[in-house]
Amino acid sequence: MGAPDAVSTPAEHDVILFDGVCNLCNSSVIFIIKRDRHAKFRFASLQSSFGRKQLERVRLDPHNLYSILLIHKDLIFERSDAVLEILKRMDGIWPVFYSMKIIPRFIRDFVYSWIATNRYHFFGKKESCMIPTKELRSRFLE
Repeated sequence: MGAPDAVSTPAEHDVILFDGVCNLCNSSVIFIIKRDRHAKFRFASLQSSFGRKQLERVRLDPHNLYSILLIHKDLIFERSDAVLEILKRMDGIWPVFYSMKIIPRFIRDFVYSWIATNRYHFFGKKESCMIPTKELRSRFLE
């Protein structure tokens, strides 16, 4: 996927789609939530009904859950672009890492893909998707 594609989402929030059974992905979601003081982000697993609809809408295989995705307004970002766009929108020092955008995408995505391919081996896998706490449930889409 080159440039971001148009997609339909709740306009008032950015949406992060993640692999709900991946320990690295779940840890990343918790990391983002703790640093998202203004609750700008909403979350959905790629395995959820919402996640599958978004994947189908941009013609990505809903069975190939290799990438974190960020839906911002009517655009969707994937792989390293999604990570950098998320960092850019986070509170605190994290937007400074957006400067890594100067690294050519093919290099960033090569590193991203290597980690994504090995994520279950390195970080493990859950039997089922993360279930948010009652306090966080409003930030998750089904």
